[in-house]
Amino acid sequence: MVWFDPYYFLFIGPALLLALWAQFRVKATYAAAQEQPAQLSGAAAARHILDEAGLSNVAIEQVPGHLSDHYDPRDKVLRLSAEVYRSRTLAAVGIAAHESGHAIQDAKAYAPLVIRNAAVPAASFGSSAGITLAFIGAIFPALGFLLLVGIILFAAVVVFQIVNLPVEIDASNRAKALLVERGIVSPDAMVYVNRVLNAAAWTYVAATLQSIMVLLYYLMRYMASRN
Repeated sequence: MVWFDPYYFLFIGPALLLALWAQFRVKATYAAAQEQPAQLSGAAAARHILDEAGLSNVAIEQVPGHLSDHYDPRDKVLRLSAEVYRSRTLAAVGIAAHESGHAIQDAKAYAPLVIRNAAVPAASFGSSAGITLAFIGAIFPALGFLLLVGIILFAAVVVFQIVNLPVEIDASNRAKALLVERGIVSPDAMVYVNRVLNAAAWTYVAATLQSIMVLLYYLMRYMASRN
């Protein structure tokens, strides 16, 4: 069975270890930044940043969940989890500023964001159908054509992850600059925000690496079947 193939774990093992480390770093840095007070709540900081950028049309809503924060480019809404929305901590304003960075990217038609948003449907389909077809094709040689179809579909996921990486890094860089420029966080206190956003960036690096390695694994299986 494929899930017992040692080569599979050899391919994705480093990415999984990186993902685990990144998740640990996010939790640790977020917890530390939660202990540091800020002059504004996450919602207030986001509102200030958006208004200063001329984006008063972008609404801010509170949503359930832990770290469920995101910007919805379709509805032009910044959705923040309860603890980020209400808390006056460096963790909250850092995350809120990051999501505000996405809204600013959207307003400026930041090219990688435009490409990422366009790739979402294909990536969503490829992440489920692609990996399923590749899995079936790898197990049953008689259905080897499904392996190639799955590889092609899953390639959309890899493209999405590669494009998403600069989008997330740029949003964090915008957030860091805006927090200091708007006087929301002092330069000395930015060390805590930097740690949270840098740790979060590593989760995207890990996700990108994992998708690339999964694709390479199935490409290896396909080439082996051809021989």
